[in-house]
Order: sequence, then C-alpha cells, then structure tokens
Amino acid sequence: MTDVIVGLDIGTSNIRVAIGEINEEDNVQIVGLATRPSSGVRNGTIINIEAVIASIKDAVEAAEQNAGLEVFSCVTAIGGSQVASYNSHGLAAVANKNHRSREITQQDKDNALESACATIIPLDRDFLHVIPQDFIVDGIGGIKDPIDMMGVRLETDVHIVTASKTSIQNVTSCVNRAGYELEKVWLKTLAQVQSVAHEDELDMGSILIDMGAGTTDVLVLNDGASVCSLSIPVGGNLVTNDISIEMGIPFNVAEKIKLEAGCCFEEALQTNYEVPIPGVGGRPPEMATQLDLCDIIQPRVEEIFSMVRNEIVHKTDLRRLDGNIILTGGGAQMPGVVELAQEVFGTSAVRPGIPENLGGSNDEYRKPEYATVIGLIQSQKKHCGGSEKSSKRNMQLSGKKENPLKKFFKQWF
Repeated sequence: MTDVIVGLDIGTSNIRVAIGEINEEDNVQIVGLATRPSSGVRNGTIINIEAVIASIKDAVEAAEQNAGLEVFSCVTAIGGSQVASYNSHGLAAVANKNHRSREITQQDKDNALESACATIIPLDRDFLHVIPQDFIVDGIGGIKDPIDMMGVRLETDVHIVTASKTSIQNVTSCVNRAGYELEKVWLKTLAQVQSVAHEDELDMGSILIDMGAGTTDVLVLNDGASVCSLSIPVGGNLVTNDISIEMGIPFNVAEKIKLEAGCCFEEALQTNYEVPIPGVGGRPPEMATQLDLCDIIQPRVEEIFSMVRNEIVHKTDLRRLDGNIILTGGGAQMPGVVELAQEVFGTSAVRPGIPENLGGSNDEYRKPEYATVIGLIQSQKKHCGGSEKSSKRNMQLSGKKENPLKKFFKQWF
C-alpha cells in the first residue's frame, strides 16, 4: 500500500471514498470510487459512532471492489463548527553572537513558526494546520522561502487552524474500529484546494465555498496562502427542509424532488415542467412546477451566500481579490447556483470546482461533490514527500478577467 492513497470524506448526507494509485511517473491515478449514504452525522459532526462505522465499512468495501485492492489505511477531513482558525505572527532572532547577519537556516524558519504558534488555545482544541502566509527578513516582506537569505531577524505571518480534540478522537475511533488506520486529518476546504484550484487563482486571491448538506465551509486564499477559514452552520439540508414544510411532504421525498427538479435561480430555468408531489396520509397527489420549487429554494440559497459574504467582510481586511469564487460540494451541482452566486457577490468570476482529470477508467469523480476525497489524495501525496510538481490542469478559468472579485470588495468594504 506504499503506492496507494485512500481518501475518506465523512459527510452529513454521504460518505465518499476514492482510491488513488501512484504510477511509475509519480502521478496519481484514480482506480476506485464509491459513495454511500451517511448515517450518524449531523451538520458535519459525528453523533452516532456505530452508525458511522457501518457507513465507513460499506463505502470502503465498495471502493475496494471497484479498485480490486484491499484498503488498510486512509486520510480524512473535517470541517464545520468543530474547526476554528485565526492569524498569528512569529519572530525569531537570526543574528550570530557578534550581532551580525548570517544565512537563514531551516531551524530559524522552524523557530519563527514555533513562535507564531506560542499562543493560548482552549484545552479542548488541537492544532490542525499551521500555514505560512509570508516571511519578513529585516523588515522586508513578501518572501515565500527565506532559507539561505542573509538576515538578522526573521518574522512570519501564519494562518492557524485548530480543531476540537473530541471531534478528532471520534473520527479516529470510527476509522480504527472500522478496521483501518487513520494517517492524517485535514481541513476539508484546504484539501479541496489541491484538487480544484489553479496556481494563478491562489496567487491572485480566490474564495472557495464548500456547499455541504449540513454546513457551508469557506476558505479565502490570497498571495498563494490561506488567509481566512470559516463555517456557516447551514447547508443543503435546510433547503430540503424548506421544501418539506412548504409542500407538506416527508424530508426524504423533498430531497429526491430537490435533486431531480430543483433550481436555485429563476432566470436559469430552461424548462418549467410539472413535478408530481406525493400525497401524505391518503391525501391525493398534487402537481407543482419547477418555478414553484425555485421560489422555495432560491431565497434560502441566496441567504446562505449572503451570510458567507458578510462573514468574509467581517473577518478579513482584504480590499481586492482578482481570482475566482470556486463552488464545491453537492450543493454546487444544483442548476442556477453559479448564476445566483454571481448576483449575490456582484461578479461573473464564479465557477464550479471540478477536480482535474487524474485518469482511471471511471471519471465520475470529476464533479464538485468529489473535491474533498480527490483533494485528500493529492494533499497526502505531497505531504508524504511525493512529487512537488503539480500536474497540469485540464480546465481553463471561467469568468472574464475584466470583471474580477474586486467589484465585490469595493462594494462591501
């Protein structure tokens, strides 16, 4: 299994597994894929250990049969309210005994990062990621790697992600009791960046929005690094609940109707066919149009995007991003979601986050809902010392250059 990486995404509504095999060219090829309904998870948090264990076993076994390989270990990701983040600043002295400058070493870099982490965090939390944003050598910033530069003082700005100890322990327990070793836990949106974001999007500044069933997780990227990560405690299940209440039907029936006929932007409707609404308790079935569904769905999705926009404005001091808004997760597949995001954020620079083509006989993974598991595989490959050379992206950026995200930031700051 040294040349095989398994990604496990424990979601609120589905558990997804992807198996990637590293070939002779040191590239990852997707050889196994599986999706199974999730049980025991609410809003991204595990609430029933036994139910989650059973769901993990079911999903992994299906992926094993698909790939013809046996799985022994995996990597997974967490998000939602169990994750918190903040930015910090660290400082390390580089000067020698004579107070003269010298070459900066890896140890100096580590000391600066360690200084940035020397902050008080609650006892019930653990560090998940420490992401360097920038290094400053003797007051000169904008340095990505200070090693071998001459200097007296080294500073760094970092983005620190922490997670609930209980949540990590519950995830670890579920994976281990299912019969697999857990190699690492990643921040969900950080893993997704590896599979759907382009290098120029990272440098120019972009917003990744993961539209899950229980939560909507967000990662703001600028100058090649994460500057803000946050979570909104609402997701696609709230949309389904609205349909269920408005039409007086069970939740599972509302979910089926949403997936089959839902649209979240009226102007994106290409048809307006009638949708049968089953009767409950002997009540005769009724008919509704796609426009009727859209009138229920659009206000809720618009509210979610507005909450994301307001949180980004509140938690960052950015005045301009020139990249894209990238939509991932199951909610990113609903018709009209890109158009609605363009209207709410005031920019045409919005696109769905589709994982790059990694080969394999089944390209089902090239959908926004698989961004996490594919990103986990790519993140773990780099983390374990694989090739640092990222493979070429097969997609071109959507959104016109003359209409960047700066309009959004000019409007809301």
